[in-house]
Amino acid sequence: MSNPARPAASPQALAVSLALAAGAGLAAAASGLPAPDFAPIAAASPQIKLHLGAAIATFLIGAVLLLGPKGTLPHRALGWTWAATMATTAVSSLFIRELNAGSFSFVHALSGWVIVALPAALYAARRHKVRAHRGAMIGMYVGGMFLAGGLAFLPGRILWAVFFAR
Repeated sequence: MSNPARPAASPQALAVSLALAAGAGLAAAASGLPAPDFAPIAAASPQIKLHLGAAIATFLIGAVLLLGPKGTLPHRALGWTWAATMATTAVSSLFIRELNAGSFSFVHALSGWVIVALPAALYAARRHKVRAHRGAMIGMYVGGMFLAGGLAFLPGRILWAVFFAR
């Protein structure tokens, strides 16, 4: 069931968002940034490839869920898919330890948070506790995709090498 307090994003809002993303991409290309070099990803371990693929899927599915109507059958079905990709992203990160000489790093604390918060957020949805569900899901999306994902673009990390190192 849709949440009447929060109307769904219109197709126009989605089109504007996609146009802004395309414009940002064109602006980056026009600014002289070099084309991405995907060789570091090709050379990465299977754990990193799984983690990156799950993170990209989580990011895209999450954007669709945030923009679309809530409480509908498609939202719930896509939400379960998002939960699976988010869980895969979090658990796969536990097997990536190149940053801290084989030990866990700060980023792994975010993964632990997702491993605990995700089932709680799903439980809240099943119990129709919309506010708790919404807060937890948005928190995981922002924390996981933008905080942890943003850290993946720091110098010395694979995504830095893909997009910025030459």
